[in-house]
Amino acid sequence: MKYLKRLAIRLILCFAPISWFSFIFTPLTVYGSYIILLSFFDVIIRDSFLIVNGFPFKIVEACVASAAYYLLWLLCFLTKDISVKVRFKIIVYGFLLIFGMNLFRIGLLVFLAMKYGFYWFSLVHLTFWYIVTGVYVALVWIFLVRYYNIKNVPMYSDVKTIYRMGFKKRKS
Repeated sequence: MKYLKRLAIRLILCFAPISWFSFIFTPLTVYGSYIILLSFFDVIIRDSFLIVNGFPFKIVEACVASAAYYLLWLLCFLTKDISVKVRFKIIVYGFLLIFGMNLFRIGLLVFLAMKYGFYWFSLVHLTFWYIVTGVYVALVWIFLVRYYNIKNVPMYSDVKTIYRMGFKKRKS
């Protein structure tokens, strides 16, 4: 019964709205990008815009990578038998890795736009958007799973456990 209570809590936490991640990481991303870009360009912040050398760059929800944070959150809470302490560490380190890469990505894109034009900005932006982001989150997850020696598979391990629990009850 203890397992089912922990599972219920983990499943409830999976329903955290993605807007929470956006709310938390939008200002962090805007100001973090500002600090990085300030070393290279004249930058002004206006709402969610970074105005770099007179050119506005709007930081939208997709730029913040809310979905990447949310995916890592889901993977973490849909995996069984991770202690609260390790789960917390996975979330913190995973979020930091995603945040760091996101700031690098934004800095690179603005640098490309300013130095080489918006053609290169668009090309690299779309490549990151369609390919690199999903692969990166998967690699972060794989790294953290190996680092913390996690043997369970998200969702599958829980379904297998619940099935076995039900099968044992029918046998009795």
